[in-house]
Amino acid sequence: MPIGPARMPLMEHLGELRMRLVRIVVVLLVGVFVFYMATPTLGQILLWPIADTLPLDANGQVALTALDPFEAFGVRFKLSFWISLIVCSPVILWQILAFFLPALKPSERKWFVPTFTVAVILFIVGVLFCYFIILDPAFQWLTDQASGLGTIEPRMATYVDVIIKFELAFGIAFELPIVVFYLVVFDIVPYKKLRSDWRYIYVGLMVFCAMVTPDANPVTMLLMFAALIGLYEVSLLLSRIVLAKRIKKQNEEAAREEAELRGETYIAPVEDEPKKKRVKRARKDKAKA
Repeated sequence: MPIGPARMPLMEHLGELRMRLVRIVVVLLVGVFVFYMATPTLGQILLWPIADTLPLDANGQVALTALDPFEAFGVRFKLSFWISLIVCSPVILWQILAFFLPALKPSERKWFVPTFTVAVILFIVGVLFCYFIILDPAFQWLTDQASGLGTIEPRMATYVDVIIKFELAFGIAFELPIVVFYLVVFDIVPYKKLRSDWRYIYVGLMVFCAMVTPDANPVTMLLMFAALIGLYEVSLLLSRIVLAKRIKKQNEEAAREEAELRGETYIAPVEDEPKKKRVKRARKDKAKA
């Protein structure tokens, strides 16, 4: 899929945007049609982590309740749409990012393909993490709340909708390392500030987890919070390794600004000469002598 030039007339930019949006819509429509035919099997796979909390039919499959035929059709369409969106997310992300790519500098473009690949992998990991780790304890806790008060009649539309929201919330939340990486790459927030203000960031992550978890479940929120803290720390570590020169420059600029505020003259630290250069210089001096 080609990437357009950096400079184009406005109408050509709009034409490229329309072309990429058409590609996204076509891919989604094909995916919806394919997955709609397979929704009974896909629905059973989707409900597998919480099958212990749901009623089963004579064949041992999960049996949810639909109040009318329109609800069943709506659930099948919604399920096929969201599965298509997840499966086609690499194509969708590529089309979106490729539209903005020409606006980046050559030094910034080199990160595009690696971060695009990592973004897709992180989204899939987030979905799988939710599927295998989160859904079972979350629904166990929710169903336990009815103990002594009544029985739960599992409704098809409600359960499928909540599970889809769970999966999307964790898939999006796991994109945090990409966000942190680009904040440092584009000099939006210096690495030093991200590192020093970790307390505020942790509180922000807690608020974010409380907002995006669809069930207001403390178990779900804490599990997501723990996962995001781990991702945040790993992303800072990788940013420090990969962007060592940029981070060093940011730290020097911050130190220079602090020195100017104090009315002092900033003196950059002198680095030791690498061992290979010292040996090479010594040999040259010896040869001259």
